[in-house]
Amino acid sequence: MATKKKAAPKKAAPKKAAKKAAPKKAAAPKKAKTKRKPNPAFMKPMTPSATLATVVGAKPMPRTEVTKKLWAYIKKNNLQDAKEKRNINADDNLKAVFGGKKTVSMFEMTKLVNKHLS
Repeated sequence: MATKKKAAPKKAAPKKAAKKAAPKKAAAPKKAKTKRKPNPAFMKPMTPSATLATVVGAKPMPRTEVTKKLWAYIKKNNLQDAKEKRNINADDNLKAVFGGKKTVSMFEMTKLVNKHLS
């Protein structure tokens, strides 16, 4: 036969010393939130070189769009290294863009692609 245990009586919390109220400061006027503007340098259309144009297209586009199209090409052709996801294994088209390198890190990729934009 199981017996029920009685709940232990709750102890009253010790009273804390009353703190003096800090003098209230005048609230600073809040600035109206403005929508964040993109950096115009990133949005400037750049013309890709002939070697880069084989991958992303020949028409002028912003750097951000070049990077997006480059990643779309890498994903479509399954060029990201399976073990080391930060590395890109270049195919023939990308090898020309990467200066003959077979494997490039994604951070190094942007530096190498920059040389092909004007």
